[in-house]
Amino acid sequence: MANPLTPLAAMLEADLSPLIVDAMASPSVRPSSTLGAIVRLLRWDKPTGRLILMIPALWSVFLAAAGQPPWPLVGVIILGTLATSAAGCVVNDLWDRNIDSQVQRTRNRPLAARDLSVGVGIGVLGVALLCAYGLSLYLNALSFWLCVLAVPVILLYPLAKRVFPVPQLVLSIAWGFAVLIPWAAVRNSLELPVWILWLAVVLWTLGFDTVYAMPDHNDDRRIGINSAALFFGDYTPQIVGFCFLGTWLLLIWLGLLLLLAWPYWIGLAIALLIWSRQYYLLSRYKPPLALYGQIFRQNVQLGFILLLGMIFGSLL
Repeated sequence: MANPLTPLAAMLEADLSPLIVDAMASPSVRPSSTLGAIVRLLRWDKPTGRLILMIPALWSVFLAAAGQPPWPLVGVIILGTLATSAAGCVVNDLWDRNIDSQVQRTRNRPLAARDLSVGVGIGVLGVALLCAYGLSLYLNALSFWLCVLAVPVILLYPLAKRVFPVPQLVLSIAWGFAVLIPWAAVRNSLELPVWILWLAVVLWTLGFDTVYAMPDHNDDRRIGINSAALFFGDYTPQIVGFCFLGTWLLLIWLGLLLLLAWPYWIGLAIALLIWSRQYYLLSRYKPPLALYGQIFRQNVQLGFILLLGMIFGSLL
C-alpha cells in the first residue's frame, strides 16, 4: 500500500533546508514550558477550532448510516479529525512562523514567538500525521485514498495565502474531505447526497473562515498576503451572507433527497435565524472586533444543533 506521507515529503522538500537551518539556529526551549507550548501549537487550548472540523465529519457519518453508524467508526472519525486538524495547525504555523509574528492575533503562537523550535514543530507534525495514518488503516480502500488526497490540500493552504486571492477557499476544500471520507467509509461509494453535503460544507467553511479573517485584514494588507476579506473588500459581509444562504439551501435539498424527518427541519429553521442575525451584525458599519470570534463560536454551536437534527431526522 502506498505511503500517504509521500505527498508531505514532496511538499516540504523545496523548503527543507531553510527549516533545518532554522531548527538548528533556534534557541533551546525550557523543558517545563515545552508541553504547554505544544498544546498551544495544536490549539488544544482552544477546542472550538478542533470541533468545527469534527462537525462536518459527524454530519457525514450519521447521514450516510441513516443515524446508526458503527460506533468504532465514529471513534475513528473523531480521533482522525483531531489528528488531522493538529497536523494542519502545525503545518500552518511552520510555514507562517515569520508572518504570524507580525500579526496581532497570531504573534504569540509558539513558533512565531520562538517558544518552540522548528525542529520540535516538525516532530509534532510527524507524530500527528502518523496518528492520522494509523487511523486511516481502519477504513476501506476508497476512504483511505481520499485521506491520501487530502494531505497535499492540507499542506497547500498556508502556501495559498501567498499566491491565491481567496486562500479560505483552499481551506474549505480541505474541510470538504471531512465529508467525503466518512461517507465513503460507510457506503464505499460517493453518491449525489454526499456531493450536496460537500458543497454545503465548502460554502459554510468559506463563510465562517472569511469572518475569522476579517479582523486581520489590515495586518494582511501590510504584510502582503492574501485573504478573502481583502479580496472581497466592502462586499465581504454580502459574500458571507451568500455562503450561509447557499449552505442553507443545499441542506434543504439534502433533507428532501434523504427524506429526513421533522427534527432536521427544526435545526434548519434555527440555522436560518442564526445566520440571518450574523449577516445583519456583520453588515453594520464597523462592527466590534469581538463579534468575529462570537460568530465563529456560534457556528460551532449551530453545527452541533444541525447534527442533532440530522441524527433524529434520520432515525424517525
